[in-house]
Amino acid sequence: MKLLTAIIKRRLLRSKNPFTFTSRYDNQLDYMGIEHLGLYVHIPFCAVICDFCPYCKQVYQKALADKYIDALLKEIELVCKKQTDKKRVTSLYFGGGSPAIVADRLSCIILKLKEYFIIEDGIGVELHPDDVTPKTLAILNSAGITRISIGVQSFSESCLKNLGRETINKSELFNNLKSTEFETVAMDFIFALDGQNFSTIKADIETAFNGGANHVALYPFIDFALMKSNVKKMSSKDMKKLLYKIYSYCNLHGYVRDSIWTFAKLGTKKYSSMTRDNFLGFGCSATTLTKNQFKINTFNVEAYIDRISCSNLPTALTIDFSLRQRMVYWLFWRLYTTQLDPKDFLKTFGVSLKSMFGLEFNIGRILGFLKKKKSIYYLTKKGIYYYHYFEGYYTHAYIDKMWHIMRNEPFPTSLEL
Repeated sequence: MKLLTAIIKRRLLRSKNPFTFTSRYDNQLDYMGIEHLGLYVHIPFCAVICDFCPYCKQVYQKALADKYIDALLKEIELVCKKQTDKKRVTSLYFGGGSPAIVADRLSCIILKLKEYFIIEDGIGVELHPDDVTPKTLAILNSAGITRISIGVQSFSESCLKNLGRETINKSELFNNLKSTEFETVAMDFIFALDGQNFSTIKADIETAFNGGANHVALYPFIDFALMKSNVKKMSSKDMKKLLYKIYSYCNLHGYVRDSIWTFAKLGTKKYSSMTRDNFLGFGCSATTLTKNQFKINTFNVEAYIDRISCSNLPTALTIDFSLRQRMVYWLFWRLYTTQLDPKDFLKTFGVSLKSMFGLEFNIGRILGFLKKKKSIYYLTKKGIYYYHYFEGYYTHAYIDKMWHIMRNEPFPTSLEL
């Protein structure tokens, strides 16, 4: 399968050249003319560090967190200082880490961003289950946050023990959720852990929806090489069987699939940190995606603060995409939603999908990965499974390597993927 993914990559890109990142530096980001722009803010602090989590994070210290947020506010000013008018953006998303650990300061970040942007489709924040208290929820609500995503991982005691997490008091969690209303209450779960079975996943889904969630995300466990974790994943064969059972169960109960990993009650606002065509990222490890560039900030909190104190952006690496690289990147994340309208491709790139990838999409239909209905492409159940597979390959071949280097070098000179 590794050979197959390499062949597909070369075919799609029409090149065997690697993705090359350099330390080339821009002190101003060109984003004003970009449509469908989202905003992302990274808060890297957690009360306790989970061994299985690969994201940029460190143990919370109030003094350091305050310095970090002060730097974050300055980064926003550095990026946006030349704006003359407020720009409309799709959404604002706080990730981490555990952003709610600094709940009392999120409002000042939101207010700073609103000096430059009009946020049209809601503000979301990730929460640790311990953050779900009436006090914290009220603070988030008053700050203008409309969507929350709780990193439950599992309600099963055995699964939580496997992940090194404490047991969740479900009744307390659900009672606290009733104290404040949000338009989207999402719960994130990990599946495909070694020894996990469908009954455990089914119980997690039922418990979430019955307890107040209107959106669930089921993420496959990925064994990042950069993490020193003893958690093991199940075999690909068992994962495939489990995935198909999850799909069938959710379809049977009328839950709407709005991405590869997520299901929602009918009429719920979508909650995803990934399905944005373009975005500006603020904070350490945050990424920025524009028309032809991808940038990633340093992973080092102290280096991030120092760089901004000198009135410089904290960009560590930049890649200038070729047009075809940018198209493939767009296709990869657009298919994450499980469907693709060729009109969107034409609007984004000025050329037809058929002229650029017609053969590949026809082969996808012949192999049963795609179906076409009223000119829209949809991933089939088989196609969704293989998307999972290729996403895993992408994670190990690209993200794992990048994050490993970024965790050890605040500002690498270059990177090839």
